Amino acid sequence: MRQELRAVRALITRDWLRLVANPTNTVLMLLQPLLFLLAFGGGLSALVPDSAVGGQYRAFLYPGILLMAIQAPAVSVGIRLITDRYNGNVRELLVTPARRSSLLCGICLGGCATATAQGAVLLALAPAGGLPYRPLLLAGLLAELALASFTVTALALVPAVHTRGPETFSTLLALTSAPLLFGSGALVPLSTLPSWVSTAAALNPLAYATDLLRRTAGPTTAAGVHWGTWQPPPALEAGVLLLTAITALLCTAHRFGSTDDDVT
Repeated sequence: MRQELRAVRALITRDWLRLVANPTNTVLMLLQPLLFLLAFGGGLSALVPDSAVGGQYRAFLYPGILLMAIQAPAVSVGIRLITDRYNGNVRELLVTPARRSSLLCGICLGGCATATAQGAVLLALAPAGGLPYRPLLLAGLLAELALASFTVTALALVPAVHTRGPETFSTLLALTSAPLLFGSGALVPLSTLPSWVSTAAALNPLAYATDLLRRTAGPTTAAGVHWGTWQPPPALEAGVLLLTAITALLCTAHRFGSTDDDVT
């Protein structure tokens, strides 16, 4: 067990070193959500009535911006896995005594840690999103960001282990990232979207993460994820995210252990 934990810790440390060694990439990843906060929070606040979001639009938007901040670094773990496979780094990992399940957990947790760290930077700007500096509130949001990062990272690894080239994976991300984000209610209330989008939100993990962050940030009358006419409580939404992440890791582990994929 100690050996397996050392392997996991080493992979997490590797991702931390990558993050520290490339601050420019971190700044660029945070630039987009910051621009969205300034542009949408300032520009659309006059167009979206307070009654539609249960308060100021900037405060409604901020949880979605936090989710946007962790989405890009979390899904980039998939690209790194494909690149590592081509460079032979995955093959080197596989010859270590550590189990493949431990290696996979280390890769996922490393991506989760770096994505959460980038979300924490944006979380430090809470007043810009209309939130007060309350330690318990910020700690709760940070924990939920970590859970969302874990889920998104695990989901990104599923297509990564089934994809041979980074170009295909990048195309897949371009096709899915924006629809999943906009269909989650991160930027506009689900009630203002077409009914089929609101119904499909029940199958969108980002919708549960957005709703969980928003309900923790403060009371809101904006409609979140519903199962029929019933809105699941925050604890159940967190459980859905965790179950989704575990299921994704199990699917990834099945393919990650395939010899013809890992050593190619």
